[in-house]
Amino acid sequence: KYVYFTLPSVNYVNKSDTKSTTINLAEDDVKIFPDKPTVVPAWRPTPSTDRTNLIQHYLKLSKIRLTTLVVVTSMAGYAVAPAPFEWDTFALCVAGTGLLSAAANAVNQFHEVPFDAQMSRTKHRILVCGRLTPLHSMLFATTTCLSGLTILNYGVNGLTASLGLANFILYTSIYTPMKRLSILNTWVGSIVGAIPPLMGWAACANSLGPGAWLMAALLYSWQFPHFNALSWNLRPDYSRAGYRMMAVTDPGLCRRVALRHTVAIEAMTIAAPYLDVTNWWFVLEASPLNLYFIYLAYNFYQDSSSQSSRKLFRYSLLHLPLLMILFLINKKKWFVFDDVEKNVTDSIENSEQNVS
Repeated sequence: KYVYFTLPSVNYVNKSDTKSTTINLAEDDVKIFPDKPTVVPAWRPTPSTDRTNLIQHYLKLSKIRLTTLVVVTSMAGYAVAPAPFEWDTFALCVAGTGLLSAAANAVNQFHEVPFDAQMSRTKHRILVCGRLTPLHSMLFATTTCLSGLTILNYGVNGLTASLGLANFILYTSIYTPMKRLSILNTWVGSIVGAIPPLMGWAACANSLGPGAWLMAALLYSWQFPHFNALSWNLRPDYSRAGYRMMAVTDPGLCRRVALRHTVAIEAMTIAAPYLDVTNWWFVLEASPLNLYFIYLAYNFYQDSSSQSSRKLFRYSLLHLPLLMILFLINKKKWFVFDDVEKNVTDSIENSEQNVS
């Protein structure tokens, strides 16, 4: 039942409960069993001591694709704000927002290791596989969080830093534990996704106007069809890990909420000119995008198949950047043109004074 090798002796001993056998080995036979392997094994210790891919590990710990989406929405808020565009403030806003998002995602992964290990989608994450230690990940999160807050507070303004800190706390301390307690986590998570455009707007204008809240509302509603469609095909994973998602606990509500918020996006698009944030061309250009979004959400509501949910999710990835671009193109206040007109007016007035 058990085989023991005693090396460098020349005896092969087979010990079991019923019988013990000893066989003498020749000198050449002993060389078959060296004291240690000559080939380095392919595996490495867990947690890994390999630091050659440390940057890659940090990017995965930061959920770089999600962080990129957060940064892009904050950039959109900065660009749409009715205030002069300043490149240095814009760059500092992007850097600070990105660092805070990276820190929040690292803390999120730290808390969810035992649950991520049970899901096919997340079982290969950095901390689950042991490529970084929990202490290492939390040191990374602390460093990036403090750096991001410092950049936003001293390089941008206090309002932007306060919004960033509030979002960090909301994501790590409320949304993350709520995922296993209540389906309300989706509504809280949507608030988290709606704050970055507020940060961008505040960084540019140092205040929050109607346009900022409208952009935040658009981001808030967009996340429901986006995430509900994504979670629909991940129901077995979420159920296995014990996450309280609409797609698992109340599939009918999941489909209805996705449809309602696509309709809400169109309603907010129509409201933009009334709030004096965009011109009416924005409604004409964005409505076809929104109507097709509603159509896909209605198909998901009626059919609720893997195919309909996948189509809705993929279109949501296209819908958001196009909507933000149209919002920017059709915004009401362009300070670049105002500066040109002011310079022309000043030149005319100076010429008239010289003539007189």
